[in-house]
Amino acid sequence: LYTAEGPDVVSAVAQTGAKIFLDLKLHDIPNTVGKAVASAARLGVNMLTIHLSGGRSMIEAALAAATNGLTLLGVTVLTSMDSATLASVGIDDAMEQHVLRLARLGHTAGIRGLVASPLELRPLRSALGADVIIVTPGVRPDWAEAGDQKRFMTPRNAIKSGADYLVIGRPITAHKNPKEAIERILDEIGAELPR
Repeated sequence: LYTAEGPDVVSAVAQTGAKIFLDLKLHDIPNTVGKAVASAARLGVNMLTIHLSGGRSMIEAALAAATNGLTLLGVTVLTSMDSATLASVGIDDAMEQHVLRLARLGHTAGIRGLVASPLELRPLRSALGADVIIVTPGVRPDWAEAGDQKRFMTPRNAIKSGADYLVIGRPITAHKNPKEAIERILDEIGAELPR
């Protein structure tokens, strides 16, 4: 949505009072990321993603620019990646080990929010505790196709594993009746649709 409509749509949503999760997955030199984070903060964004693989200097530049109550979320490893994908880009660590390394890097730098697959939730909670917010993509109800997700889990199991927030995209947006999909997911996790 952001790349199609630009910052004006973010401002319009912010003016309604809705909370905004801007999933840009910023990954660039520290100066550039810092400026992008400052721009997002001025738009009234609540949560913004950066890639932890950008390194400590980039993370610190992002944190320094995160004003107006903006929470930065550090992306560990995309849920479309598996061990073979990691190896193809020169990372020979096991997935869990690599995710934990990036999460610890972010946490040490001051990040208090992460984006991580549901498969790494328990190890992350064990290593970092409950004070870290974990946003979890790769969430697929049993009735939905996995698509390009390689590390995924059902909504109920992701919550049981320690997710604070779930990212559920195509099972809702590609469904013939998105409201019905939301109701079905909420029913599966035992929650109610806000009225």
